[in-house]
Amino acid sequence: MDHELVFFSLLLLLTFSVTASLDQATTALLAVKTSLSSSNPSSPLSGWNLSAFPDTCRWPYIQCSSNGHVSSLDLSCLNLSGPVPSTLSLLPSLQFLNLSNNLFNGSFPASLSLLTNLQVLDLYNNNLTGLLPMEVANLTEMRHLHLGGNFFTGEIPKVYGRWPKIEYLALSGNELTGDIPSEIGNLTTLRQLYLGYFNSFSSGIPLEIGNLTSLVRLDMASCGLTGEIPAEIGNLHKLDTLFLQVNALAGNLPPELGKMGSLKSLDLSNNLISGEIPSNFKNFKNLTLLNFFRNRLHGSIPSFIGSLPNLEVLQLWENNFTGSIPEGLGLSGHLQLLDFSSNRLTGTLPPNLCFGNQLHTLITLGNFLFGPIPDSLGQCMSLARIRMGENYINGTIPDKLFALPNLMQVELQDNLLTGGFPDTGNSMISPLLGQISLSNNRLAGPLPLSIDNFSGLQKLLLDHNGLTGRVPRVIGRLSQLSKLDISYNNLSGEITPEISRCKSLTFLDLSNNNLSGEIPNQISSMRILNYLNLSKNHLVGPIPQSLSTMQSLTSIDFSYNNLSGMVPATGQFGYFNATSFLGNPNLCGPYLAPCPSTSAERSRHSIGSLSSGAKLILVITLLVASIAFAVAAVIKARKLKQASLSERAWKLTAFQRLDFTCDEVLNCIKEENIIGKGGAGVVYMGTMPNGVNVAVKRLPAHNSSSHDHGFLAEIQTLGRIRHRHIVRLLGYCANGVSNLLVYEYMPNGSLGEVLHGKKGGSHLQWETRYKIAVEAAKGLCYLHHDCSPPILHRDVKSNNILLDGEFEAHVADFGLAKFLRDSGASECMSAIAGSYGYIAPVQWVRTTTASSKDGGPLKILDPRLPAVPLQEATRLFYVAMLCVEEQSVERPTMREVVQMLTDLPQPTESKEDEKGREKDTGEVTKLDDTKDLLSI
Repeated sequence: MDHELVFFSLLLLLTFSVTASLDQATTALLAVKTSLSSSNPSSPLSGWNLSAFPDTCRWPYIQCSSNGHVSSLDLSCLNLSGPVPSTLSLLPSLQFLNLSNNLFNGSFPASLSLLTNLQVLDLYNNNLTGLLPMEVANLTEMRHLHLGGNFFTGEIPKVYGRWPKIEYLALSGNELTGDIPSEIGNLTTLRQLYLGYFNSFSSGIPLEIGNLTSLVRLDMASCGLTGEIPAEIGNLHKLDTLFLQVNALAGNLPPELGKMGSLKSLDLSNNLISGEIPSNFKNFKNLTLLNFFRNRLHGSIPSFIGSLPNLEVLQLWENNFTGSIPEGLGLSGHLQLLDFSSNRLTGTLPPNLCFGNQLHTLITLGNFLFGPIPDSLGQCMSLARIRMGENYINGTIPDKLFALPNLMQVELQDNLLTGGFPDTGNSMISPLLGQISLSNNRLAGPLPLSIDNFSGLQKLLLDHNGLTGRVPRVIGRLSQLSKLDISYNNLSGEITPEISRCKSLTFLDLSNNNLSGEIPNQISSMRILNYLNLSKNHLVGPIPQSLSTMQSLTSIDFSYNNLSGMVPATGQFGYFNATSFLGNPNLCGPYLAPCPSTSAERSRHSIGSLSSGAKLILVITLLVASIAFAVAAVIKARKLKQASLSERAWKLTAFQRLDFTCDEVLNCIKEENIIGKGGAGVVYMGTMPNGVNVAVKRLPAHNSSSHDHGFLAEIQTLGRIRHRHIVRLLGYCANGVSNLLVYEYMPNGSLGEVLHGKKGGSHLQWETRYKIAVEAAKGLCYLHHDCSPPILHRDVKSNNILLDGEFEAHVADFGLAKFLRDSGASECMSAIAGSYGYIAPVQWVRTTTASSKDGGPLKILDPRLPAVPLQEATRLFYVAMLCVEEQSVERPTMREVVQMLTDLPQPTESKEDEKGREKDTGEVTKLDDTKDLLSI
């Protein structure tokens, strides 16, 4: 890189010889502005104007020292793109340079190493590529260096151990490989070190990390670490945060960690750590967060865990802990989140878990706990989530539990609870309470009329109990209810017609009760209901013909009732088979017993008695009329298309420098250029005069100009996005009637086409498919977590994952669902996100894999794949199932999804142990807040 430094030295001399009238800083800043303006047509640096502000120290984003030299330049969060300007090196007095949260690409300019006074350099969250720059190691004044959130590759240079004054070093969120150099241990002034997330190192934690005695925060999460946790980390007495989660660390917990008395946050989750919790961890008096979940720890939970005075978060789920929960847990008054699920714990729940009224999440699923639910939980005003299913808890549900003001979720299924469904009377119920699951208990008695208090309820599961009485009419007031399961009870009486007022219902199961009367005709008004099970009751009368108009129905079961008459043969009923109607001897239809002849049939026979000549004339007349209508429709459509394309002048809005015009884009709109059609419009492929191929998407015309403002606002946001795994929007053409979006062209089409097209996906091997899944997840992660404002895709499917020439994945069609809704393209879009007519095969997957405890994921693998790594396939399956949990609070964030997919622990035990663990990890249900589905 020496030739580059010499070049800029010469440039500096030349610049000042030619522009002697301008000082050095002004010349440099104007050069930076010019450089950035070429890549950013609407540059935010318009305020750098000598005529308006002759004093550069008054320019925006700039600060000067007391002697008037430019010492600070903050260009963060300005959506700047293109290469990092090399002309920044012409600011020798610069001490602070922040270019974070932009879209800069290309490699790191070596010329920045000329900034010998630089103390802070922040390039976080850009799109920089190449190797980590060696030259920055020469900046001896450096105190803060952040190169994270980019696409740097290769190893961490050993020279990064040279900085004598550095306090903050972040290389996280790149694609670094190799070993972490031991030279990092030379940075004795370092206080914060971040190396995790998306990096994939090939070895463990270097012992020399223990030399960083000034270290306060150490984050090496999700970066492929192996081996054991070195005991030397215990030397970091000032450390308050240690994050090593989502790696493949093994061995026992080093007792030396107990020497870190300043520790506040300790996360070792998602590793292969075994053994017991060391006794000297009782020294963690400042600890607020302790995460050991998803490891192989065993033994009892030490009693001192319940006495840690500042503990707020304790997550130990998916281990092999035995014994009881520490009795004193919660007495500190600070406990907020507690998760012991999927262990082998016994005993009763401690009585003081919510002593300080701070507890908001309590999860103990899948243990062997018994005894009653503590009454104190019915007075825990902070409680939001209760998940205590799959235990042996008995007694009744505390009276005030369901009336807690912040309650969102209650799961008490698969226990031994008795009594009735709590009658909340006139109590105010939290509108956030979205789920109540009491399935498979011993509840009895009728459903109380106060059930209509649960106005925000989305899922109510009461199956496999002993409930009696009628389904109350007031249940129709639960307008948010999407899933209702009251099967396997002793309910009687008629099905209340008011249930049809639950317009959000998609799943209704009233089977295996004692219901009588007829099926209410009003059910047909439930427009998004897709599962209806009324089997094994005492229902009579016909199946209402109006049910055949329910296009949303995908599964019904009316079997084993006393229904009669003809089964509807139109609509969705044409796809159901005889098993849906068995046990009703008086039903008839195409796949049941034949129905008696009717007057309608006789009239059809009379039509059939027409002469051959009359029939021929009728057919010819209908054919001529059809052709005439078709010709007229085609002519009208062509006129409308021509009018929309040429009626008004077209304007091109570019999001980067483009070498073509709207006229050249319009030349692509030809029938022979169509490469795709869908609800979002027609897509054409075209070649621009410079030889570059583009994809042009023609959106449906808006019905009125009132939609244009919203469209323009959102399309501007999409146009500023620059990410390696997101299809780039180059620009758009608009004429006030139509909009043409111009994208970079993806030569290998969509993942859906590759998997299901003519080639059948046989050439797409497991490694490529896994890579595509990871890359798509990274694209969604960027949309969710790094865009401002965040963008929700709402239509993730294989057809919206496009593949470039190297089969690298690019997320497409994000953000357009709202445009379609605004233009009235589909009435159903307001109720169901995603593509109309597309249903992800989630229920099929659950059914297919649930029948086998071992190797369930293997049942859904593509049989065309010659070889599949069992552990990777199992891991991918469980991550995908997490992403499609019905409750949003159960889903991982896309950032967590990427971590789980990119950091696959490599076990060392025998195949038998591996198989046993796969069986044990079949109930992964606990990461939060996914807003999109990984369903590609």
